[in-house]
Amino acid sequence: MDQLDHLLAQSAVKACAACFEATVDASQIQLQQTRKEFEGDRTIVAFPLTRHSKKSPEETGKAMGEWLVAHDELIEAYQVVKGFLNLTVVPSYWTKELLAACNQPAYGLGAPRSKPKVMVEYSSPNTNKPLHLGHLRNNFLGYSVARILEAAGHEVIKVQIINDRGIHICKSMVAWQKFGNGETPESTGLKGDKLVGNYYVAFDRAFKEEVAKLVAGGQTEEDAKKSAPILLEAQAMLHKWEQGDEEVVALWKTMNGWVYEGFGQTYTEMGVDFDKLYYESDTYLLGKDQVEAGLEKGVFFRKGDGSTWIDLSDEGLDEKLLLRKDGTAVYMTQDIGTAILRYSDFPGLERQIYTVGNEQEYHFKVLFKILKKLGVEGAEKNHHLSYGMVELPEGKMKSREGTVVDADDLMAEMANTAREMATELGKIEDLSESEKARLFKQVGYGALKYFLLKVSPSKSMMFDPKASVDFIGNTAPFIQFNYVRANSILTKCGAAGVTTEVKEIDAQAWDADELRLIQHGLLWPGTLQTAAEQCDPSVVANHAYELTKGFSRWYQDHPILNEEDLAKRDARIALTQFVAHQIKSSMALLGIEMPVKM
Repeated sequence: MDQLDHLLAQSAVKACAACFEATVDASQIQLQQTRKEFEGDRTIVAFPLTRHSKKSPEETGKAMGEWLVAHDELIEAYQVVKGFLNLTVVPSYWTKELLAACNQPAYGLGAPRSKPKVMVEYSSPNTNKPLHLGHLRNNFLGYSVARILEAAGHEVIKVQIINDRGIHICKSMVAWQKFGNGETPESTGLKGDKLVGNYYVAFDRAFKEEVAKLVAGGQTEEDAKKSAPILLEAQAMLHKWEQGDEEVVALWKTMNGWVYEGFGQTYTEMGVDFDKLYYESDTYLLGKDQVEAGLEKGVFFRKGDGSTWIDLSDEGLDEKLLLRKDGTAVYMTQDIGTAILRYSDFPGLERQIYTVGNEQEYHFKVLFKILKKLGVEGAEKNHHLSYGMVELPEGKMKSREGTVVDADDLMAEMANTAREMATELGKIEDLSESEKARLFKQVGYGALKYFLLKVSPSKSMMFDPKASVDFIGNTAPFIQFNYVRANSILTKCGAAGVTTEVKEIDAQAWDADELRLIQHGLLWPGTLQTAAEQCDPSVVANHAYELTKGFSRWYQDHPILNEEDLAKRDARIALTQFVAHQIKSSMALLGIEMPVKM
C-alpha cells in the first residue's frame, strides 16, 4: 500500500464512522487503481462495507463519496459505478509528489543494504560448448533480477557454478585428441569456446557413424550406443580424470582455459558479471559429507545395495538417490554441498535464487526439502527462478548437433540490424565511427535484452529478431527513441536559456493526459518492490513501456519550448525530466543502455 492508498484508507474509515456509525479497520478497505475507462484515480470496493452500512453497494458508495468530497481535501470528485466508488484526487497532490520525485535522484529505490543478503545464481554453463540463445535469456534474467533486488534494498551476491567436469567435457577432449591435429584458438583464430564446441559436435558425428556401423554389423541400436569405441574412450578418459591422471588433467585444464577466455569475452558483450565463481570440479564431492551426516541423523537411509536415498513421500514427492551403490555422488549430492558451502562463504545470507530452466523444477523442490531436513536455517526461503525455453521457428536447439543459435553471432547480428536501420533513417551522419559502433550495440543489444525480459520468466517464448528491433510497439528501440527525444527537449531548453531546475509548479497546469502520465510514473516505487518480490523483470519492462507510450502520446499534443503559458511550460519541463530519468533508471535494471542520440 503506497502513501496515497494509506491516506485514502484512513479517510474511508472516517467516512464509515460518520455515514454509518460503523467501526471499520483500515485493513478492511479494499483500494485499487481506477480502471482506465472510468473517471478517477483510486477505487474503493463498496461491496464488503454493506454489512456496516446496511445499504446497497451503490448507496454505500454514494454516501461515502459525498462525505469524502465534503471533508477530505485530497478528494475533488467521485463517481459510483455498480458498487465501486471511484475517487478523483486533487491536482495539487500529484504536483507535490512529482516535485518531490524530481528532487530525489534515487526515487523509488530502497535504501542500500536495508534488506537481507541474497545470492542470485545464473549462467552456469558447461565447458564443452559456447553460450547460445538459451544462455542469453538465463544471463539477462539472472543479472536483471540481481539488479532489481539491489535497487529494492537487498545486498546481492551474483554467482555461477561452472559445469567443468563429466562425460560431456571428456567427449570434446577425446574428439580434439582424435581430430584436432594440435590446433588452438591462436592457430585457428577461433574463440576458445567455439573451438571446443566444434569438437563436441565432431564427437557426436563420429559417435553416430560408429553406431550405424555396429548396427549394420548385427548389433541392436541400444547395444551399439553403449559399445561405440569413441564413447568407451570418453568414459575411460573420465575415469582417468577422476583418478587424477596428469596428462588428462593437463588437457582438461588447457581446453577449459580456452573456454573460460571465450566465455569472458561473451559476458563482456552481454554486459553481465559475477561476484564469485564456483566450479563443479571443486564442489562435486562436497555433498558426500553432508549425506553421511544426514545418514547418522536418520534423514537419509541406505538400501540393501549400498546406495543412499531420501524418502520425501511425506512431502508429496518420492524417493531420491543421493549416493550410488559405489559411493559416487549425483548432481543432487553436489548441489547440497554447494548450497551449504555458500551459506558458509557468505554469513548472513538469507536465501539463494537459482536461475535455471523449468525442466529442473522438481530437482529444486527436492533440493530445498533436503536442505530443510538437514537443518539448514532459512532453506525454505530459497527460490528456483524457473523460466521457459526460448524456441525458434525451426524448432528446438541441439548443441551436440550444432543447431544452436550462438550467443556471439546473435548479438553481432542484432548490432548489424541496428546499423542497417540507423543508416536507412540517416540521422547519425554527425557521429564518429566509435560513437556509431556504440549506438548500434546499445540499440541492437537493448532490443535483444528487452525482448527476452518483457515476457514473464515462467512463459516459454518464440524469439523474433526482426520484431525485437522494431521502433514501433513494445520494444527497446521504441523506448530508447522516446528517451532520446525527452533528453533532446531538455538539452534544447538549456541551449535556449530556459532552466530545467523547476522548483515550483502551478497545480492547475495539468490536463487529464498529464495527470495520467504523472500518476503512472508515481507507481514506480511499488512497481519496483513487486518486481523484486516476484523476481520478475517483465514487471519493470512493462512499466517502462507504458510510461514511454504515455509520454509519446503526450508529447505530440503538448509543446514545451513554444508554450506561451510559462506555468505550463515549466510544468512540462518538470514532467519531461521525471519521465526521462525514470525510463533510464528502469531500463538500467534490465541491463539496457540508453543512447544519447538516435
